[in-house]
Formats: sequence, structure tokens, C-alpha cells
Amino acid sequence: MTRLLLLSAASMLCLSACAQPAAAAPPVKARYLAAQLLNDAPSSEVRSPPSGPGLARKSSPSWRRSARAHPPAPLTRVEAAKRTALREPDSETYAGAVQVYPWSEGGLYRLYAAPGQVSDIALQPGETLVSVAAGDTVRWIIGDTSSGSGATRRSHVLVKPSGTGLSTNLVIATDRRVYHVDARSNARTAMTGITWTYPEDALLALRGVPAIASDTVSAAVAVDRLNFDYRIEGDNVPWRPVRAFDDGRQVFIEFSPTFAEGEAPPLFVTAENGAVALVNYRVRGHYYVVDRLFSAAELRLGEKDQKVVRILREVPGSRAGRRSR
Repeated sequence: MTRLLLLSAASMLCLSACAQPAAAAPPVKARYLAAQLLNDAPSSEVRSPPSGPGLARKSSPSWRRSARAHPPAPLTRVEAAKRTALREPDSETYAGAVQVYPWSEGGLYRLYAAPGQVSDIALQPGETLVSVAAGDTVRWIIGDTSSGSGATRRSHVLVKPSGTGLSTNLVIATDRRVYHVDARSNARTAMTGITWTYPEDALLALRGVPAIASDTVSAAVAVDRLNFDYRIEGDNVPWRPVRAFDDGRQVFIEFSPTFAEGEAPPLFVTAENGAVALVNYRVRGHYYVVDRLFSAAELRLGEKDQKVVRILREVPGSRAGRRSR
């Protein structure tokens, strides 16, 4: 009986629809209601009628949903960017034994080093070195020096690893630009040095733009805060420091003017617990510049017959006490 009623209702809906002109289609909701009454559509295919005229909302393609659900990992993007920016040595761009890279903003430059050998990073003539930072300052010895004078004065960053299979990065800041260097150590050979050409500077010169002033400015030292209360003791060797002092921020270790003619000893800092570790320092002429204060440090050179010179910071008042005795 129920089936007959349902069929009758459906017939009435269809007859009423046929009474309209042929060009007009049954309303969307009428079709939906007829399908529900006759139960001739599987439940999995029955959808709610749209809230307004038109078709149901389209879903995004599956490949787009997949791309949004699985974006590239951040570390993957970082590694890809570094591979793109990295510049490796090229046999066609050597000047003698020195690799010459074309400098560009955001570039990353490879330096291969080896234990027992010093590699030179030469900056642009007239460029003033502001700071050097390295990721690994324990197993890598980083120093700096300069050559020439006046307009031809040139800053050099010196790099030397303590072992093979090491890697670190250097960030070299100057008054003109920032250099990013990726350093790797191996047992076979070391690059003598790297330097750069500057295509943008050459373009400016062709356009008649004045060159950057080459006057150098020395690093500021707080003269009124200089502290000379350091004691030097140990072996009497040619590289024994003349004196040591600090300005409350950096320690300056002064050697004789002939210091550059011999072998330079590495500097180790002694912690309060007695542990000894290499410390990062810069070589400026016949000075070591350490960007931190310390209570005790050692200069060591040699293996079998090792020579050691100790640099000790005096406790305030201890020197006067020793003199009075």
C-alpha cells in the first residue's frame, strides 16, 4: 500500500512537471525529493541539495591537495639554496696558485685546507676588515694580517685546520661587503689562497662613478681603560711576547717587530678547571688580538721539545703586594 502511495505521489509530481512548457526543467529540490521518495538512488550517491542555484561546489584536484599536504621540508630548501650558491674552484680562473672567484651578493665560496698548511683569503685592496667569525674556533685556527700600505693596503684572513675531515664556515665582514666561505680540510692538499674579482665595481668604473675611498680606519681602543697587569713567564724563546694588555673587552699580546719572520705559536686559554683549549684570535702585525678576556693563556710550539710561554692576568693589588715584600 505504501509503495502505491509513493508511486502515486511521484506520478503527480511528474504530471505537474509535464504540464509546464518543455523548455522549463523541474526545480533542483523537486528532483531531489522525487529521488528520495522513490528510493532509486544509492545512499552513497544521495547528496544534499545545493543551498542556491547552480552546481555543487567543486573540489580541488588531488595533486594540489597532495602538494599542500607535503610541502618541501625547510632543511631541504636550505640545502638546495646552499648548493645553488656554492662556488667551487675552477681551473680556468686561477691566478698562479690563487683561486679567483667572481664576487656576488649571497655567494658561498669553497676553501680546501689541510693540516700544517696556511690558506690565505685575500680581500680587495683598500678594503677594511671589520670582523671574522668562524663556526668552529677550536679545531680551526683563524688569524688576519695585512700587506702593503695606503691605497694598496690589503687585508688577509689566514685559515689553518688542526686535522682532516673537518668543516666550518667563515663570515668575513668588511667596510664594503660580507664574504661567506665554506672551508673543508683534507689530507691531500690545501688551496694556497682565494681572492675575488668585483664585476659591479668594474661596471661602475666604466660608467665613471667615483671609486670607494680607500682610507683605512683603525679599530677603536678604549685607551683610558687599558690594563697592563699581565705577567709573562716560561721559556726564553724568540717568539716570547714583550707584553700583554687589555681594554676591558679585548686582550692584545705584543711581540717583537721581527715576530713575523719566524714561526707563530698557537694560543691556548686555560679555564678555571685547568682545561686547555685553542682560542680564536687575529694576527695584526706583531700583535695577537683576542676578542675576549682570560685569566691565563699559553703559547706552545713544538712537539717533542715543546716550548711554552704563559700569560697570566694579575689580580688587582697582587703586584703591589709582591713589590712591598
